[in-house]
Amino acid sequence: MRRNFLKTLLKSTCFGLAAAVSLAGAGFAQAPAAAAPGGGENRAGLPASYRGPASAVAAIVNDTVITTYDVEQRLKLMIISSGGRVNPQLLPRLQEQAVRDLVEEQLKLQEAKKFELEAPESAIQTELRAMAGQSGLTVEQLEQVLKSDGISLGALKSQIAASVVWPELVQGRYGKRARVTDDEIDQTLERLREDATQEQLLVSEICIPVPSPDQAQAYYQGGLQLIEQMRKGVPFAVVAQQFSACTTAATGGDMGWVRPGELAPELGEAVRELPPGAVTNPILADGAFMIMAVRDKRAAVQQGEKSWTLAYAGAPLSMGRAAARTALEKLATAQACAGGRSLRQDLGPDVGVAIIENATLGSIDERFRSAVEGLGRGDLSDVIEADDALHILYACEVDEGLGIPSRDAIEDRLYGRHLQRIANQYLRDVERKSSVDVRLRAPEPDRRADG
Repeated sequence: MRRNFLKTLLKSTCFGLAAAVSLAGAGFAQAPAAAAPGGGENRAGLPASYRGPASAVAAIVNDTVITTYDVEQRLKLMIISSGGRVNPQLLPRLQEQAVRDLVEEQLKLQEAKKFELEAPESAIQTELRAMAGQSGLTVEQLEQVLKSDGISLGALKSQIAASVVWPELVQGRYGKRARVTDDEIDQTLERLREDATQEQLLVSEICIPVPSPDQAQAYYQGGLQLIEQMRKGVPFAVVAQQFSACTTAATGGDMGWVRPGELAPELGEAVRELPPGAVTNPILADGAFMIMAVRDKRAAVQQGEKSWTLAYAGAPLSMGRAAARTALEKLATAQACAGGRSLRQDLGPDVGVAIIENATLGSIDERFRSAVEGLGRGDLSDVIEADDALHILYACEVDEGLGIPSRDAIEDRLYGRHLQRIANQYLRDVERKSSVDVRLRAPEPDRRADG
């Protein structure tokens, strides 16, 4: 869910919204309905449960009808979230995206229902309160703001429901498949170290998932159309909010300051060469076309003080020197770091254990500094004797002072990337097994916008 929606909504202007919606409304184009005997509408293919006019059907997903009213409501939400700054040339693509979003949400909700999963009303209300709260509103006030722009709160709740239930379903069914190997983390860290002394980039992204290889060319052309709209003055952030499948869509595609090594190799190579203000052509990576923008560049950070996250164990000499040393040396194989957050205390009842985070040499007792100074990640120190006890240290993490993310942070990022790829493929599989009939044609572009 685009969690910055209300912030953007409150910046929208009545003129911008009214003009955009009127253009969008004028652009609705249904596929012509064949005349039925006696002059009535041909209702062939409509679910028996649907009682509305056939001309109001925008799409049918299995037995669920998406109406032109649903599409209009979604368009209003999309236009408001862009601050009303919609180039008329984008309206056909915006309507197409609105229909596509509604179809995908129905597919997600229907698939979740097969596994008896539904978004609890409490979860939907929590999301609504969070959205409203970001702008200092209550849910009731949010509803009034939406109503003043002709939007039903139900349209927003339906969108939230899909965003709540789908991640739960994907995580439950496929979470264990999204495995991140040590090699992947090591390769990413190596790229980051190589880039540490190079300039940083302020980057934005747009993700366009490709349903299947045979559709790659069509989606590439769609990406080029978006780039063409940017050349005509539509802000990158607005396009990202409406068309990107990345989680960063909520912030206009903003990824913040990154090093090229933090990105997939093909993306890192592309942005490294871009000057500020430039945008790449669509680049295929991880099953999606990516459009990357470099907004600014800055010099590499200066190396700061090196620090360690350490697992520590200590044993009194009273238990016997040999027994103490044997217990301490188990630290290397005792799952000491457990993700850098806890320590399994299985070295013996007399052995004290602890995790020491972000320790610099200056903060470490001088008697232990020489033992720590040369430790790399996964290294076990020599045994140190002090204060009638033996001590040992194991390096869970080493921050070289270059602002490189921890292994945990890198693992989380890679896991999210893997799971998103699985989720995209899952949705495509669901769609292939479903009956999807889109009946709403995209309106013709307003050529007046070209001047």
